[in-house]
Amino acid sequence: MSASVKNVVIFGATGMTGLVTLPQAVAAGYNVTVLVRDPAKLPSDHKASRVVVGDVLNKQDVKNAMEGQDAVIIILGTRNDLSPTTMMTEGTKNIVEAMKERGIRKVVACMSVFLLWDRSMVPPRMIPVTEDHDGMYQVLKSSGLDYVAVMPPHIADNFPLTEKYTVLENVTRGKAISKYDLGHFFVRCLSSDEWNHKAVWLYGEYS
Repeated sequence: MSASVKNVVIFGATGMTGLVTLPQAVAAGYNVTVLVRDPAKLPSDHKASRVVVGDVLNKQDVKNAMEGQDAVIIILGTRNDLSPTTMMTEGTKNIVEAMKERGIRKVVACMSVFLLWDRSMVPPRMIPVTEDHDGMYQVLKSSGLDYVAVMPPHIADNFPLTEKYTVLENVTRGKAISKYDLGHFFVRCLSSDEWNHKAVWLYGEYS
């Protein structure tokens, strides 16, 4: 665990990847705060230090969650809803604003792999969500914060935690990453400056 980062807030802790990132952050020794709309979606044994009930689109809720934090992990998503949205862009704006108010520098954020593709190659049904991810990315790039933009390929629900995966910058290779390894990388970024201000792709080899 980084000496400078002890307290981390996760936005999107009840999603597929968020639910496995939370326990890994706790196991790594971090005090974890989560902002959730429905705390019932958290496991009964979640071990988060603090649960803030609220919405990432509500500035005050975000500020409340950010109190006392040293770093941020953003794993916002729309699940299977591919309709036009600005939730991720607007939510990230609120997060960045609150980070600046509280002097927090480090943010690790998960975004669509399609941001690394030629936009003309993105499947039409994925364009609205991709545009929202792009808005999120632009907010982070212009924030002046120490961001890591993680753009994984297919996030596999059925592959294990290996802690062995390849991390590349602005390059797409490999087909999948397990949700556990992806969560592991988010936590790993909290104690490293190696990927600050970079867009990274990671993938694993699973048998």
